[in-house]
Amino acid sequence: MSIEITITILAVSFLISVILGPLIIPILRRLKFGQSIRTEGPKSHMKKAGTPTMGGVIFLISIVTTTIVVGKMLQLFTTQSVVMLLVLAGFGVIGLLDDGIKIVFKRNLGLTSLQKLVGQIIISILAFLLLRLGTFDTSISIPFTEWSVDLGILYVAFLIFWLVGFSNAVNLTDGLDGLVAGTASIAFSAFGVIALFNGQTDVALFTFAVTGALLGFLIFNANPAKVFMGDTGSLALGGALGLVSVIVKEELLLLLIGLVFVIETLSVILQVVSFKARGKRIFKMAPIHHHFELSGWSERKVVAVFWSTALLVAMIAVIAEAYL
Repeated sequence: MSIEITITILAVSFLISVILGPLIIPILRRLKFGQSIRTEGPKSHMKKAGTPTMGGVIFLISIVTTTIVVGKMLQLFTTQSVVMLLVLAGFGVIGLLDDGIKIVFKRNLGLTSLQKLVGQIIISILAFLLLRLGTFDTSISIPFTEWSVDLGILYVAFLIFWLVGFSNAVNLTDGLDGLVAGTASIAFSAFGVIALFNGQTDVALFTFAVTGALLGFLIFNANPAKVFMGDTGSLALGGALGLVSVIVKEELLLLLIGLVFVIETLSVILQVVSFKARGKRIFKMAPIHHHFELSGWSERKVVAVFWSTALLVAMIAVIAEAYL
């Protein structure tokens, strides 16, 4: 894939998001699809109540349109493209239902954890079955080495864990204006470069479509946000990111490229375990981005530091892949 084609993909998906934003955001506002804010969250967030949510539909439409149209034009629309779109859209629909229930019933809790889990598992299994129609490799490679472990049929269990885990990890990270849009665009672009290293141009097309769409969405989502992506966007991005790491056969490398998401998730786990075991909290609030806010950091500073961290680890991963 040439640099010209890559730029074209980024530009097309970016422009679609930019065009859709002013069309969809007023609709969400008129329908009163406003965000409910957790009462136990930082008090500074209460002013965000009523900001339109479910904005993830903006970049989801952009990603799907770009992947299909450009993919067909360049003859890069493959079975893997279908699987990536299935996971993106499937997890997005789960998020859409979750957001919808929150809005209709005016509460901060939507679908139950079990309902979301069942939906995510079904989509993950469908993705595995579609991948198995081809010559899918069921081994897990160890980053920066020639070693790998073949899981065989047990790979389906790993795939479910990986997609569900990262879907929820990205969802947990989505708590500050522009935080997920920025960190996810960095992670997807990193895997796009790795896909090009591997000659997987269909995967690269998808990842760069995601990157462009998210950068376009950031125009409306950066602080102060005019719209939130909601679970519609965050669950879709996390599931798709996990799947991309699987398709390029660099599953464990996602732990580095997606380090921000991993840290956010670990902060929640450690907080819960510590409170149940000792009756004491480790952080002022979890996920950890709220801890920094309550420690006196501005929201913009937290986002800037997390973006910088995401960019640094992504660069390390890509450079290591290129030279090791």
